Amino acid sequence: MNRNQRGELYFGAVLILAVLGAVALVVALWLWPKYRVYAEELAGEARLKEAEWSKQILIEEAKAQQQASLLQAQTKITLAKAQGQAEIERAKATAEANRIIGESLKGNEAYLRYLWIEGLKEGKGERIYIPTEAGLPILEAGRGAIVGREK
Repeated sequence: MNRNQRGELYFGAVLILAVLGAVALVVALWLWPKYRVYAEELAGEARLKEAEWSKQILIEEAKAQQQASLLQAQTKITLAKAQGQAEIERAKATAEANRIIGESLKGNEAYLRYLWIEGLKEGKGERIYIPTEAGLPILEAGRGAIVGREK
């Protein structure tokens, strides 16, 4: 191969590469905006899906919180009912004890008088008000007698 043929071959290859480069450049310039639109569309869809998932998460958290509040309220109601029932049972037991004590004291005047006297002995400076015929108590009758003696 001579130099002339080599030069023509070289020029042809360069020309083909230049044409291919120009075609590639035109195709790239034509495809680039379409690719950017496609990429933005995919990014938008991804953001939309993320927003939908975030919304679903918030909804599920709100449902869980509502259920927890409902369970707490039901627990408080159940507890209040149980406490009320326990209070009723205590009242019944107290009423039964009072009935038994009341029945055992009926017709037992001597024992009641004994308890009264023992209470007087153990009294710590307490005042006893005794009603009179007019329904008015004699107030501090003992104090007046003591004061009178000092004069």
